[in-house]
Amino acid sequence: MIASPVSALDEFRAHVADAVGAHPIVRANSYTAWFARGDVSDDALRRFTVQFSVFSHLFLEAQMRKCINAPDVASYRASKEILLNELGVSFTREGSVEGGTFRFRAGHFEWLAEFASALGLTWHEIGKRAHGLPATLAFCDALVEWYGSDDESTAAGASFAIEHWAAAGFWKELIAGLRAIKAARHPDLPLGFWTWHDALEEQHAAHTDDELAQAFAKPGFSSERFLRAGTAMLDAVAGFWEGLAQSR
Repeated sequence: MIASPVSALDEFRAHVADAVGAHPIVRANSYTAWFARGDVSDDALRRFTVQFSVFSHLFLEAQMRKCINAPDVASYRASKEILLNELGVSFTREGSVEGGTFRFRAGHFEWLAEFASALGLTWHEIGKRAHGLPATLAFCDALVEWYGSDDESTAAGASFAIEHWAAAGFWKELIAGLRAIKAARHPDLPLGFWTWHDALEEQHAAHTDDELAQAFAKPGFSSERFLRAGTAMLDAVAGFWEGLAQSR
């Protein structure tokens, strides 16, 4: 029997696996592996929370840029779904924010602010660019540049890389550590921000290959720009975690 020829899409998937799937920050994250053990002092936990809050809040800028630079109505609406849910519009049973209810306290940053408050951090100590470490700010700026790019192939590559990283397990490692901390000394620590995002990323993971195929099929698609953006995005992600590791 003659083997079927490898398609161009299959070849591209192999290149993506090498560049994105095998990236060091996707394969292993030494910071979150350490965090998962729960042996985190309150000072280290607060430092982590501040930096994560800066990334979480400034992500809104990148997501707004992604809306503005959307190449078509469908992409525009998909980007708005993420932005509006971040801001507090709930998903309906159909999985869309259309028809969903806005609540201030449903905004993701407000969830994170409640978590921070339980650790003694005030509103003025979180979420602002002024509180970011250089590596955190470099990550946030990379999101605007690559994820929010006006080049469709570039934005698709960055988006794919972010989704792949988010589904690689770092949320679960953070949650394991936080549950240990909650059980040991912070019984009232709210974990909704973390557990909700973990569940959401599990849903997204099932669609990443479809999104890859859709991007590849677009007219004018550039595999080179896709891969360059994906690698750059993951390098910035790795820098963010390395910055946290150095601040331990």
